[in-house]
Amino acid sequence: MIQGLCSVSPDPDTDFQLTELEDRAAALVEAAKDAGADHADAVVAASRATGVEVRNGNIEETESAENKAFSLRVFVGKRSASISSNDPSDVAALAERAVSMAKVSPEDEYAGLAPQDMLATSVVDLDLFDAQDISFEDMRDEALACEEAALAVKGVTQSSGASFGRSLGGSVLATSHGFVGSYRASRCSVSATAVAGEGTSMEREYDFDSQRYRSDLRDADEIGRIAGERAVKNLNAKQVPTQTATVIYEPRMARSLVGHIAGAINGASVARKTSFLRDRMGDQLFAAGIDLIDEPHLKRGVASKPFDGEGIASGDLQLIKDGVLQNWFLDCAAANELGLKTNGRANRSGSGTSPGSTNLTLQPGKRSVNDMIKDLKEGFYITQLIGQGVNLVTGDYSRGASGFWIENGELTFAVSEITIAGNLFDMFANMEPANDLDKRHGTNTATIAIEGMTLAGS
Repeated sequence: MIQGLCSVSPDPDTDFQLTELEDRAAALVEAAKDAGADHADAVVAASRATGVEVRNGNIEETESAENKAFSLRVFVGKRSASISSNDPSDVAALAERAVSMAKVSPEDEYAGLAPQDMLATSVVDLDLFDAQDISFEDMRDEALACEEAALAVKGVTQSSGASFGRSLGGSVLATSHGFVGSYRASRCSVSATAVAGEGTSMEREYDFDSQRYRSDLRDADEIGRIAGERAVKNLNAKQVPTQTATVIYEPRMARSLVGHIAGAINGASVARKTSFLRDRMGDQLFAAGIDLIDEPHLKRGVASKPFDGEGIASGDLQLIKDGVLQNWFLDCAAANELGLKTNGRANRSGSGTSPGSTNLTLQPGKRSVNDMIKDLKEGFYITQLIGQGVNLVTGDYSRGASGFWIENGELTFAVSEITIAGNLFDMFANMEPANDLDKRHGTNTATIAIEGMTLAGS
C-alpha cells in the first residue's frame, strides 16, 4: 500500500480504508477483462472537504462535502474507451458498457498501459498525510483572525472575506498488469481578500497559503495583514506612457511564466504540433545558468505523489539545464507518438491521462530583488496580471498588468491599466530569476526580471 491525498476527519483511517478502495479498483479491472477487454486500468478515489468562510466578522458559509469517483479505462486491440461513475452498483454492467464503447471507437496506435517493467514496485514515504483533526470552531477562529488582521490595516475599508479549509482523500490505481497502488494526502489552506479605498478608487487584493500540513501554513494573521497592505499600496494608481522597459514579476506572478514554459514543453502539445517549442529540443532557449526541475518526491510537497497516473514511480526530471531544453513532459501516449520513452509525468484526466508537472521549480539566480530594482533607472514591478492573452502555438504574449513603477532604483507609485506584450521566445531568452525562491507551491520560482518588454499605457 502506498501512502499519499486530502480533508478533515475525526478518524481518517476509518473513513478512508485504502484496502477497500484497492479491492474496488481491482474488481473493476477484473470485470473489464471478463467483458472482453485486452487490458484495463481503474482509478477509485474518495475525498472529503470541510471549510469555513467568514465576512465582516460573521460566518458566511460552512462546507462539508464527500465524494467517491470511479474511472475505468479499457483497451480492445488498438481501440480504447473510458467511463466514470460516482459509485457503480453493478460493476459488470459498467465494464460491459466500456468495452462496447471501445469496440466502436477509432483505433489509436499510441494508446495503452504503461510497460509492466516500469511500474512502481516500492515507494518512499512522502509524508503527505496530516491526520490532525481540525474542528469547525478552529477553522472559524482561524478565518476570523485572518480577516481581523486585514481589517486592522490602515486604509482597508472592507473585507471581501476570509476562509480556512481542509481536505482529505484516498486514491487507488489498479491495472491489468497486476499493479495496485494507493495513497492518501492532506491539504490545508487559508486566505483573505481585502478592499481599500472607496467609490471608484477602490482596490482589491488577496493573500493565501496552502500546504499538506496545518503546521506548515503561514500564520493567519500574517496572511490577512499582507492582503490588507497590498490593497492599500495599490491606491491612487496612475498610467505610464507607452514604451519599452524592463519588467519585474513578483514570485506569485512569475509562477505564470513558469506555467507557460511547462505548457510549451508538454509532450502532448508537441505531438499535436501546437507548441511553439516543438522543434527546439536541445536548443539554448534561456540564458546560461537557468535550470528548471520537476520533483515528484519532495517531502510534504503540495504536488508530490508516489507514482504517476499510469503507475510509474518517476524520479526528478531536468527540463532545462544551463538554459538548454532537455526533456518534454511525457506520459505513455505522448511518448509513443514522439518515439520516446515515458518519463512518468502522467496525470489522470477524467478517465484517461495527460502529461504534466508535479513540483516544478525554476532554480534561483544570484542577484537579490533589491539589486534588480536598484539597477533600473525605470521599470515596471508587476503584482497583478489580467486576462489570458498567451498563444502557446506562436509564443505571442499580451496581458493586462498592474503594480508599481520603478524610478532611479526605487518603487515609487502604483501603476494600473497597462498592457505588457512580447513573444515568449524573446522573454525566455531575457529571463533572469532572483535569489528569493520559496518552494511552497506546485510551481515555484523566485522573482523574475525580463528586459525589453513592450508596455502599452497612456
